[in-house]
Amino acid sequence: MVRSRVKTYKYRVGKKNFIVIKIFQSTHAKARSGNVLASNAVNVKIFKKAKRR
Repeated sequence: MVRSRVKTYKYRVGKKNFIVIKIFQSTHAKARSGNVLASNAVNVKIFKKAKRR
């Protein structure tokens, strides 16, 4: 992977909270002979923060 940029936005509509995650990626692969795969896969994990008391 050559470059990865992530932007996150939080929205609230009524009582519901929404998270929008925008991921921008660019990949590059080359080989002298044979096949090359430039993967653009993403693993995203969202964790819920513990509430403070």
